[in-house]
Amino acid sequence: MGFKRGDVHLVNFNPSKGTEAGKIRPALILQTNDLNNVNHPSSIVIPFTTQIIADAKPLRSNIAPRGLLKQSSDLMLDQPRAIDNQRITSEPLEQYMKIILGFEM
Repeated sequence: MGFKRGDVHLVNFNPSKGTEAGKIRPALILQTNDLNNVNHPSSIVIPFTTQIIADAKPLRSNIAPRGLLKQSSDLMLDQPRAIDNQRITSEPLEQYMKIILGFEM
């Protein structure tokens, strides 16, 4: 499965320790496409949460619903994480839209 910087995928963050984000949740692919294009076995991601914290910048950034994000979510900028690509459990919604409808979002 190919990944692109800026894509949102579902990622299994279990098991987690302490204050790390856990469970299956959307995450933003942060890693450079130079590594993504050579099928590097791991990726750097930033998890999302629906537990919105107002005025939490610069630790969080609020993102409006789009693609896999069904509701407004905070991007947890203080929680970037390198993960094995086997933790990524979905392909981006945009890829399906391109195939099914024949256009890019």
